[in-house]
Amino acid sequence: MTRILEKHRVAALLGVALLVVPVAASSLAGARPAHAAAAPETFNAALTQGSFAPIVAADKPAVVTIMTTLKVENTSSQDGASPFGGDSPFDQQFRDFFGERQIPLPQQRPAERAAALGSGFVLTSDGYIVTNNHVIDKATTIKVTLDDGTELPAKLVGTDSKSDLAVIKIDSGKPLATIGWGDSDKLRAGDPILAIGNPFGIGTTVTAGIVSARGRDLHSGPYDDFIQIDAPINHGNSGGPLVGLDGKVVGINTAIYSPNGGSVGVGFAIPSDQAQGIVAKLMKDGSIAHGFIGVQIQPVTSDIADAIGLAKPVGALVARVDDGTPAAKAGIKSGDVITALAGKAVNSPHELSRMVADLSPGAKESLTVWRDGGNKDLSITVGNNDDTDKQASADTGSQPGLPGAQGVPTLGVQLGDLTPDVRDSLGLPESETGAIVEGVNPDKPAADAGLQPGDVILSVNQKSVHSAREAKAAVAQAGKAGRKAVLLLVQRQDAQTFVTVPFAAG
Repeated sequence: MTRILEKHRVAALLGVALLVVPVAASSLAGARPAHAAAAPETFNAALTQGSFAPIVAADKPAVVTIMTTLKVENTSSQDGASPFGGDSPFDQQFRDFFGERQIPLPQQRPAERAAALGSGFVLTSDGYIVTNNHVIDKATTIKVTLDDGTELPAKLVGTDSKSDLAVIKIDSGKPLATIGWGDSDKLRAGDPILAIGNPFGIGTTVTAGIVSARGRDLHSGPYDDFIQIDAPINHGNSGGPLVGLDGKVVGINTAIYSPNGGSVGVGFAIPSDQAQGIVAKLMKDGSIAHGFIGVQIQPVTSDIADAIGLAKPVGALVARVDDGTPAAKAGIKSGDVITALAGKAVNSPHELSRMVADLSPGAKESLTVWRDGGNKDLSITVGNNDDTDKQASADTGSQPGLPGAQGVPTLGVQLGDLTPDVRDSLGLPESETGAIVEGVNPDKPAADAGLQPGDVILSVNQKSVHSAREAKAAVAQAGKAGRKAVLLLVQRQDAQTFVTVPFAAG
């Protein structure tokens, strides 16, 4: 059952695998005893085919250390504080979803500059290097140290914050050792992998592990499709390659999931099949323009599919269409389920987000929605996503009861009309129509679905309602039609979401 506006939280905290220290500090400052690697028996199957040493010998010369100089107000870092000072967009995205991170680093004196340490790998012999965007974000200077100790200045070629990828370039005056792209789509949970990088600035380090899971969504952006690994990675590993047994890059090490700032065997890498195309665009153009259509979407659950007559719970349910956006101009409406875009089926909201992000602004594409019990084909001109993504927050407080209620006993709610006084008390515009939730029976389905006093019901089963009486009649009609639940479009403060509420038994 859909819970309205419920924000997921987790106990463990995630830290980006980048190390930030004052310029004057030693790269070993704050070094702690290394975490134990996975037990040797984990890799018995791989070791029967030989040592990992040949892979390391081939790939290690192409792995580099990246040191950037940052302008900061204060580089102090205490337990529970981010070493970024909250400035990194990638850091902020993860903090928004997982909560404040706890990265224990030693206290340091305020400084005007700080050095950020990360990793990368050489993709072409003439010096193009792949790394994470958050490794070079806000850098005033970039320096690359090759495996043989050679230090060279680097220039920024291109960045993409949404995928957290970046390309820099060095001029060494000679051909460089490189690593080629592998095929991450062939990776399976249990496949052995190696992570190479420079954790804590101690020097190039290789760790081994397996693929723990595929397709992890950390809610950091439209491209979330992380490879989860148990090979230990730590601060400074960001941007380093994840390689398979053929020695080719199958991922880019990006983040760790940790309650204490150190590796606990839960790391994340960007898949190579996703990164390869983005890196190619950055090398060519220096930036990427992502598509945008202007809708707020949510998953289609089995209850929602049943409520609207959709055969399977697939697609992306449109909770809101922003005014003046490509979606509004194309005729997409709240309550539509987007089932196809550009001739490709849409199975989930996350899949739609990625498909839209991959489209070129200005392109005209076909789009199919499920509306009023059937498919409807639309045409949409893709916009340019230059805006920062916004997350709706839930109001967990309750509103006082309002007079003039219409009871809906099958759901367990009391509804009232949106009078001028009610609109004024809730800060709603005069044009707002619907039914206000005045009371919720704690023992009925509406309470289980998360409805609260003060919520505004805008539609019932994709039909707009303008009063409490209309809302009650629409619910009754759904019951007579044999529906197991009703689909309500609910507004709470500035956010809208669809909620399915089953009919009470008996």
